[in-house]
Amino acid sequence: MKKSKIYICSALIGCLLSFTGCYDLDQYPSDTSTVKWNDESDAYSCLMGVYASLRISGGWRIYYTRDAISDICASWHTWWDVQDMYPQGHGTSNATSGGYSDVWTALYTGVSRANNLIANVDKCNMTDALKTQYKAEARFLRAFFYNELLNDFGGVPLYDETSSTDVNEMKNLRSTADETRAFILKDLEYACQYLPVKRDAEGLVSAGAAYALKGKVYLYNKDYANATTAFQQVINGGYGYALYSNYADLFKPGECGYGDGSSEMIFAMQDMGGTSTPFGMYMHSIGNRASYGGCINVVTPTPELVNMYECIDGKPYNRDDFFKGISDDDLYKCQFDANNQYVASEPAQVAKLRAMYEKRDPRMAATIILPYTNYKAWVNGAKKDCMFVIANEGYHSSEGNGYVRNALGQNTYLFRKFTSEYDWDGHITDRQNSPINFPIIRYADVLLMLAECYNQTGDQTKAVTLINQVRTRAGMPGLNSGATWLVATTKDQVFARIQQERAVEFAAEGLRYYDLKRWGLLVSKTNGQVERDILGTKIDTKACADKNYLWPIPQKEIDMNSGLTQNPGW
Repeated sequence: MKKSKIYICSALIGCLLSFTGCYDLDQYPSDTSTVKWNDESDAYSCLMGVYASLRISGGWRIYYTRDAISDICASWHTWWDVQDMYPQGHGTSNATSGGYSDVWTALYTGVSRANNLIANVDKCNMTDALKTQYKAEARFLRAFFYNELLNDFGGVPLYDETSSTDVNEMKNLRSTADETRAFILKDLEYACQYLPVKRDAEGLVSAGAAYALKGKVYLYNKDYANATTAFQQVINGGYGYALYSNYADLFKPGECGYGDGSSEMIFAMQDMGGTSTPFGMYMHSIGNRASYGGCINVVTPTPELVNMYECIDGKPYNRDDFFKGISDDDLYKCQFDANNQYVASEPAQVAKLRAMYEKRDPRMAATIILPYTNYKAWVNGAKKDCMFVIANEGYHSSEGNGYVRNALGQNTYLFRKFTSEYDWDGHITDRQNSPINFPIIRYADVLLMLAECYNQTGDQTKAVTLINQVRTRAGMPGLNSGATWLVATTKDQVFARIQQERAVEFAAEGLRYYDLKRWGLLVSKTNGQVERDILGTKIDTKACADKNYLWPIPQKEIDMNSGLTQNPGW
């Protein structure tokens, strides 16, 4: 499905708005109450302000950090906390931690902006049909923000378009989780009915996105029948969604250099990075020291994630199948010569490592920078091809000498997914913002969520068919296609495959934490998880308790609204 694009552009190119289809955040008020409500341009300005809420601090610019509070990623230190992922993952956060407040504020800002549009758009001189469409977009986004609040905090205070936008008057008590969910679903029913089937501009929501979110809301509540109906509509409703042929390219700038825009992206945060556009996906916490500007990799893949990637024939990875009798030191470590060039302690072992990578699920190499593989770095204002090595005398190899460097001096895996290559042909100009359309709902997600519904309701055959669509795109053999290790016929077997497939497919997309929560596996997978580097050296230990299934209501919100109750255990 070919789609034109809508980007969030800087003030420097805002004058091109009418020609490019871009929208400029600097042009649209952060306080949408300043809109005059005279005509369509006023309504459009307010609507773009609602969309812009996605990138407020605490929103989706660093959503990938949520994987650090699951089993597949780690957050390594306390002096650069991103949304407090380190204290949250290690059991030291509390209701005063700033990250929780950032998320709460960002989401309620989005709710307030949506309410403002819904309440006032009828005043504008524009067609009734367009007024209805704008309301549908705002109600989708309001539902989206409230669903995130529900998943993070449980039942929350509800405010609709009749509510005051004065923060001093927003003192509602918490609604129950069921009441909050009902509010969300009512908005989504409206959005499903009145949103267009297809959009002319990338980034604007369609009815397909509303059905996808509706299915997700039902699935998270274990209402598999209604979730199935919604997901089937996404697939069969004529929206044109399909898996993109190249997995790795989903997470790089595509045509025009500002994001893929493929038919797989059902709903994505639209980005454009650069010093003049302080928006975009925040890459500073996922890139490494060889990345543009020198990033700080506070979120890194765990060995548990790397080991989840199967062999190319679908067999589970077993180290002994490749390296039996070889120590980690012999396998990974190297030294440097007088010219700062690496010398492998055991060159034959490096060759074995690279051969092993070739025999693994291709998504592994697309997602992770692996030892003794290359990375397209940006060093001293120029392109530089660097290699990721592990040195005997300590991790002090530098990007200036041609090496990928962990910013914290640790021997961890690093993310390739979302991480800039060179300067992405000039489309990136600082280390914080990246021109990537961050995926919020992908078609692959819908396929695997529907597979989960089928499996839970006893139709393992349909579930496997959907799982195999995702595996085939990745270049992996289908389940039940011959080898004994590919057998998945029982409910438990298929569920295990769904867990595995979602981990490797959506790594660094922030979904694993929510998957573990709704499966009831968060504590068992993370509490006491020893965080180790590639060599098996212990760096830290995660801590998680039952209270972590919900985040605390930020203390400053309780201080402002004494009617709010705190979640258990906080």
